[in-house]
Amino acid sequence: MPVSIYKIMTSKDWRDFQLTSVYAGSAVDLADGYIHFSTAEQLEETLIKHYAGQGDLVVLEVDAVSLDQAQLIWEPARGGSLFPHLYEPLRLDAVCQAVSVPLLEDGRFGLPADMLSHG
Repeated sequence: MPVSIYKIMTSKDWRDFQLTSVYAGSAVDLADGYIHFSTAEQLEETLIKHYAGQGDLVVLEVDAVSLDQAQLIWEPARGGSLFPHLYEPLRLDAVCQAVSVPLLEDGRFGLPADMLSHG
């Protein structure tokens, strides 16, 4: 399993998360009963599929090893690929870095190279 997994959120949600040190999830996460994450390989496609045209986003790199492994479940989604789902709130101390992701003029997202997997 990857060491880093990624959570996409609005910059407002990121600011709120920093104040509370705990993130229960977005409206979609709460409705589904778990927090959605992506691997590096899935991140760009997740942005395009679920956040097309949306600016003001932040991508959190989360240390998957620091999470309760009984609550981090890898489940099939989109085409059968395994996606990491966290069945408890995310703690701020599990976040390695937060990166603002600008929406570029051509509609793509400006992900930093170290968050893109080309493998």
